[in-house]
Amino acid sequence: MEYTLEKKFKTLSQITRAAHFEWRETFRKMYPDQDPKEAVLKYWEIVGHDTARAYLKKIDKTKPVAPQVAQQIVNSSLAMGEEARLVDGESNGEVCFEHQACPWHEWHQRYDALDEDQPGCDCWIATLINDINEALGTNVTFETLCSLPNGDASCKRVLREK
Repeated sequence: MEYTLEKKFKTLSQITRAAHFEWRETFRKMYPDQDPKEAVLKYWEIVGHDTARAYLKKIDKTKPVAPQVAQQIVNSSLAMGEEARLVDGESNGEVCFEHQACPWHEWHQRYDALDEDQPGCDCWIATLINDINEALGTNVTFETLCSLPNGDASCKRVLREK
């Protein structure tokens, strides 16, 4: 059987997700009296800071920021094997993006950690947006409209730029 670059990438992506949940399980075993959610949210905050630094390198400051951030989130998601897309286009300073399927959600289900799924994503997005706003002097906000962990068919978020 040929081990293609695509197959290697998919395997590496799954290993990355597994590593996240393995460190979470390590935390649970080392600190059985503590809820791992606080550590998980700190993890996503750190990831958000790193993501913002990467996104800032690609943002054209002469154009609206919200659509650029939304597109970069979609691109990041697609690169990690998620099903994501921009939806509804941009209007009145708003742009929506949606995840129809997400391997992270499947892993959260597997580890009985659904209560960390949406808060983790929201923490990551809030952190990267806050860092971008701080660096550029912009006022981009976001709202989660629906989510897979809540039993919805997708995760849909809207970014607003004021």
